[in-house]
Amino acid sequence: MKSAWFILSALVAGMLLGVGVELASPDAATASLPFVEPVGLLWLNALKMTIVPLVVALLITGITATADAARAGKLAFRSVMIFLGAIALSGTMSLLVTPLLLRLFPLSTAAAEALRHGLGGTAETAPSPTFGDFLLSLIPTNPIAAAAETAILPLIVFTTIFAFAITKLESAQRATLSGLFKALGDAMLIVIGWVLALAPLGVFALGYALAVKAGVAAFGGLIHYVLILSGIGISCLLLGLALAWLVVGIPLPRFVRAMVPTLAVAISTQSSLASLPAMLKSSEELGVDPKKADVVLPLAVALFRFTSPAMNLAVVVYVAWLFGVELTPWEMAVGLLVALAAALSSVSLPGSISFVTSIAPIAVSMGVPVAPLGLLVAVETFPDIFRTLGNVIGDVAATKYAADGIQDEPAGEVP
Repeated sequence: MKSAWFILSALVAGMLLGVGVELASPDAATASLPFVEPVGLLWLNALKMTIVPLVVALLITGITATADAARAGKLAFRSVMIFLGAIALSGTMSLLVTPLLLRLFPLSTAAAEALRHGLGGTAETAPSPTFGDFLLSLIPTNPIAAAAETAILPLIVFTTIFAFAITKLESAQRATLSGLFKALGDAMLIVIGWVLALAPLGVFALGYALAVKAGVAAFGGLIHYVLILSGIGISCLLLGLALAWLVVGIPLPRFVRAMVPTLAVAISTQSSLASLPAMLKSSEELGVDPKKADVVLPLAVALFRFTSPAMNLAVVVYVAWLFGVELTPWEMAVGLLVALAAALSSVSLPGSISFVTSIAPIAVSMGVPVAPLGLLVAVETFPDIFRTLGNVIGDVAATKYAADGIQDEPAGEVP
């Protein structure tokens, strides 16, 4: 929480300074850009360098952990299937609702141009590939080359196949390889922690450059982005409540009353993991067997991020809209698949930590610029509130639905 507010404060300070210098002396502001902007770009490159190894490590550990959880019994298997269905639904909702919100509440032409210029100018869009080219690009002839070229989609295809192959190994071999990639992921998270320790400096420099290039209009553009993302967050909340009522069968007043303490903890901590004790209490009030809740809820916190595909795809769709990138139906489908993989493999950390590493693979797979993410992470503090609220609603509703479908199986421990 403190880190996110420091990053946001650095962005505001950098933008205010940039606007002030630009108003006082446009020539001095322009002359300062070659000295200030590279600091931000260097920080952004340091953050981007972690994407490929972290994606590979988290995807492998996510798939192997999901497979191990599904083997734990009927309750765990049913829970995993519910998680997969729910995140697919939330991601599909985002692909439909985000363009609608952008049409209903467009950004002014001047503000859009200013924000686009400040975030890197017009994106260079390659010719749209044919469907045949798209199919051929799915299987990499050289996975190492795909990683070197940041070809995320074929890399994810290979990694997914490799991860499922690991699940078929003997338990000792499976544990060895899973442990190796878990250690790799943990090491990369340490590197990200070091890079994010410098985030206030990097974001300050990027914010200064944005303000010099875009002026006061940059503030309006960022506010518009936050409002659109928050709109998708609210849509996730409504979808979660609708599923709790129409699918799980819990009357809305009863569900909301049981969730009030959990929602309060979620708002104050912005962490699903910190909300786990409150979620256990809420599920008990909804009539869930505590033994079953003790299995499903920790599993949900580890694997199930109901809002992740929706919010992550909304970021990518917004950047695509801002830069005039036309998304084809199959590019959206690919983005959805990558978003699902990222949701299963991401870790339960605050949004400011996982923002770039979760969303960059989706952006790359859809042909959308990645550079703007370095600045947008600074305003993730506000949408992240809706991420956490939607996640805890989804966790409790999924726990109730999974527990109600398994009447006789005693709860066991998840490995």
